[in-house]
Amino acid sequence: MYNYVTLKQLRPNLPGIIENVDERLDRYIIAKHGQPIAVLLSMDDFESLVDTAEEIEDKNNLRRIQKGIRESR
Repeated sequence: MYNYVTLKQLRPNLPGIIENVDERLDRYIIAKHGQPIAVLLSMDDFESLVDTAEEIEDKNNLRRIQKGIRESR
């Protein structure tokens, strides 16, 4: 689940928000003029996303993942 925060709300609350991201692994969508412009997440979350993206980019890994999903059904 993501928290939604505007840039105006983010600025004065940044230390607390960073603490929530670090300690509770909260995720934030940051908006400017009502439009999402950025995501704030922990390094652990970021590294996990990068690792997953790299695994999926490898077509052989993707085929194995898809095969495993089919077999589990």
